[in-house]
Amino acid sequence: MYSKLQYISQGETIEKQLYNIHQALDAGCNWVQMRFKDQNQKDAYTLAEAAKPLCKKYASTFIINDDIHLTKEVDADGVHLGLTDTKIDEARAFLGTSKVIGGTANTFEDIQNHVQNGCDYIGLGPFRFTATKEKRSPILGLSGYYDILQKLKKNKIEIPVYAIGGITLRDVNPLMETGIFGIAVSGVITESDEKEKLIQQLNEKLYANIIV
Repeated sequence: MYSKLQYISQGETIEKQLYNIHQALDAGCNWVQMRFKDQNQKDAYTLAEAAKPLCKKYASTFIINDDIHLTKEVDADGVHLGLTDTKIDEARAFLGTSKVIGGTANTFEDIQNHVQNGCDYIGLGPFRFTATKEKRSPILGLSGYYDILQKLKKNKIEIPVYAIGGITLRDVNPLMETGIFGIAVSGVITESDEKEKLIQQLNEKLYANIIV
């Protein structure tokens, strides 16, 4: 069973990344995506090697952003691939069937392609403008999610879809009403002074079974 709440790590250095990951785990996150952009392979490996046992200690799923080779090397639980990263089917052929593969999507067609190529879950966004992403796709908003989720239902495509992009606590209820499975967040957790309380509140809304 996938967690409905994903934490995407932040930090310019290995130390800052590890600190943020540890804080999120300690506060109750049980799904971490390690996102350490524009770093050399050595640093990315060092971080992954340290983050993996930390996630294991907290019984948390450990996903690596973009890098299928690093995913295999450290035996992470899976990989999350952006629209311009390795193709889903290539990643599946390389990693085999036991690894979780997530894919970023901005349109219904993106999701369709990902599902056909063996993707396990979708990060659909952005919900709104977010400073953590440099190359941004068109903003979806609530109506965008609703339209895409309706198309998935109509076409009988079943896959966990996570909303992503500048999501705050007050956005969760209206987002869940669109039919999404969960949310992927970064800054809202990293910057919170009350992480445990926030994660508890997010999970309460995510698991409240709003959709009948």
